[in-house]
Formats: sequence, structure tokens, C-alpha cells
Amino acid sequence: MSKSNRYPPEMKERACRLVADWRRERDRSNGGFAEVAGQLGVHPESLRGWFKQWQIDAGQKPGVTTVEQQRINDLERQVKELERSNAILRSASAFFAAELDRPRK
Repeated sequence: MSKSNRYPPEMKERACRLVADWRRERDRSNGGFAEVAGQLGVHPESLRGWFKQWQIDAGQKPGVTTVEQQRINDLERQVKELERSNAILRSASAFFAAELDRPRK
């Protein structure tokens, strides 16, 4: 699944700070997504996801941070490449072993 880069990280950061400010001003621990999203012209559910990840990255909530997730993705990509290389080497090894086992004329 490809991530959309429709909104720059700076805008996401600003939107999350606005939600946090909205909550602080109203002494609330939830809400504010619809109002802030309406002001910025984004969907409230997008803002909710950004805010959740922002809290995880800030250490306010448990979860996998953006940096950790990027590292996991990089390692998974590397594992996939290594598995593909191993499959190619196994096939080549089997091919050459069969060539060596053939009787010579």
C-alpha cells in the first residue's frame, strides 16, 4: 500500500499542534478533529490518524514510531531481496549440480 504525500509533513505537524492547542484551551482530552480539520480543509479521519501517530512519535502513547516503522520496512525489503537472491542461487546450484552429474560422451 502506497502512502500519499498529498500533505507535507509540516502541515501535518501544524494540524496536530492545533488539535493539541484546541484540547488544552478547552481542558479536554479528546475531540477537536472536526473543527480543526474544517479550518484546514482536510478530512477529520486523516487528522485523527496524523494526531495518533504524532502522539506515538512524541512518546505520549505506546506504539511504533515513524522512524521505527521506516526501519522495519527497510529491513523487510532487505529480507525479501536476500530471499530472492537465495532462491536464484539455489536454482543455479541445482542446475550446475545436474550438469556435473550427467554422463560425458
